[in-house]
Amino acid sequence: MLKHRDVLLSEFDRETGATRRLLSRLPGVHLAWRPHPRSRSLAELATHMAELPGWVTVIATSAGFDLPADDPPGPADASVDAVLARYDGHVARARGALAALSDAELDLRWTLSRAGHPLLVLPRGIAIRVQLLGHLIHHRGQLTVYLRLLDVPLPPIYGPTADR
Repeated sequence: MLKHRDVLLSEFDRETGATRRLLSRLPGVHLAWRPHPRSRSLAELATHMAELPGWVTVIATSAGFDLPADDPPGPADASVDAVLARYDGHVARARGALAALSDAELDLRWTLSRAGHPLLVLPRGIAIRVQLLGHLIHHRGQLTVYLRLLDVPLPPIYGPTADR
């Protein structure tokens, strides 16, 4: 019988690998490009995606996290290599933190708050699915649109793309 952790690790590996394939297609000459004035630039979106696996480490090692009331994003990475290095580092640390958790620890409650007000109270394993996997998949969808608009061939994610 598979353990909850093993299923989550398999899902983590599949989704972070697909994201890595997509991030590796970033066109360095277009990092400042944005599809709309209210949209993130390509570099801002990619940097945010590179940071997301860091949430696994936070969730795995704490009972919760309190976001500040005003939480402006940090600066975007200036190169594709920097995005990939940030992403790879967070993925490696996150996988180690996730692999160290028992099923009982994955069932413990975890709370995400903003300025002391709870936003999410979920079992740790579900929090990882929401804060990392679901969030990463959402932004990966955005990134595929950005890349398509820039005429960058897309790698397969869940199956072949129109580029194959």
